[in-house]
Amino acid sequence: MTPILKHSLLFAGVAGLLVLEGATSGFIFTGSWNSALVILNMGLISAIMALGVNIQWGFAGLFNVGVMGFTALGGLAVVLTATPATSGAWAAGGSNIVLALIFGAMTLIAAVLARQKMPVGLLRNLVTFGILVGGFFIFRAFFDPAVSAVEAINPAIEGSLGGLGLPVLLAWPIGGLLAAGAAWLIGKTALGLRSDYLAIATLGIAEIVIAVLKNEDWLSRGVKNVVGLPRPLPFEVDLQNDPSFVERAANFGLDPVLASTLYVKLGYALMFTAVLIVLLWMSQMALNSPWGRMMRAIRDNEVAAEAMGKHVTRRHLQIFVIGSAICGIAGAMMTTLDSQLTPGTYNPLRFTFLIWVMVIVGGSGNNFGAVLGGVLIWFLWIKVEPLGLWVIELATSGMAEGSALKLHLIESAAHMRLFTMGLILVLVLRFNPRGLIPER
Repeated sequence: MTPILKHSLLFAGVAGLLVLEGATSGFIFTGSWNSALVILNMGLISAIMALGVNIQWGFAGLFNVGVMGFTALGGLAVVLTATPATSGAWAAGGSNIVLALIFGAMTLIAAVLARQKMPVGLLRNLVTFGILVGGFFIFRAFFDPAVSAVEAINPAIEGSLGGLGLPVLLAWPIGGLLAAGAAWLIGKTALGLRSDYLAIATLGIAEIVIAVLKNEDWLSRGVKNVVGLPRPLPFEVDLQNDPSFVERAANFGLDPVLASTLYVKLGYALMFTAVLIVLLWMSQMALNSPWGRMMRAIRDNEVAAEAMGKHVTRRHLQIFVIGSAICGIAGAMMTTLDSQLTPGTYNPLRFTFLIWVMVIVGGSGNNFGAVLGGVLIWFLWIKVEPLGLWVIELATSGMAEGSALKLHLIESAAHMRLFTMGLILVLVLRFNPRGLIPER
């Protein structure tokens, strides 16, 4: 069997699983096209995230475990771009918040310049300390009252600055730019670290980003969440109230509620597929270019590449920014799909461990492998829980109905997700360590 045929069959198998989910009822399949499209949409977004991580790890060997931070920044971009500005927020304190943030950035820059320009000694340390302490108190003097004023504006449903009121689709590239900017700042300080220390640094910075989103209500409403975000597609209830749509649905023999749900989810699937195809094409072009060959040479032997005149740290920074930007785009797409920003849901299990499993199972260093792993692993992540419940119920069918052990095992079925992901990862690393579609 040729590699092309084998890889085509793998993609066909994943497509077949989605078709079975939509057309077959029984065992672990629901027989619902609505469910199949839900899995497909999140699978496509996961594939884009996996593509971003694969560019960093597969192309350059950068171990980034801060995926959730860049994903969250993409979600924040939707709020800052598409939501309307809160009435009276800028007059109450929005401008002072911006000025305080600019002053804070200038304070940090001044401290860095003082460290660079002044000779080593006690005076340099005192000047740096004075700049930081003085700047901190001035910053808080302007920032705290402004934040309190903004968060006091109708806190139940607003209490934030809001956004620019632009079309929501613009938030997708803006999410990529926001994540890329954060990656550049992180990379300038962290990319000189060895791989394990880089992983710790990116994880810590991602946690800082999530902590900011959870606690700064003026920016993202924190744990109150931002709901009812604008969508590029109509709401289902609007379609159900549209007589022409109801008539078209009746012509196909569909209930208006089901038809509206399928219409919206299929629309998202087409948009996500278009974005994935564009990013995949760009990634393939980059991989097969002289730049891509240089990145793989740096990955395989940094010392030899540097001896040949390649600026390793600069190239690492490039690839780190590109991969993070793709994760930011995926984060904006996911927030658009959910129509809400919920900072509490950004956790390492969902946006770091699972994405890395997708990359490793699909095939590190192969863009098509990352896409395959993204959709396949997300499908398994969703369907393993009902499968685990079925297996446990079958295994405990001989036990007494009131058995404490039986009840405990059934209640533990949700943990089959973690067990199965670990089992899949171990099996792939044991029998096919280069992934389902290995790097050529």
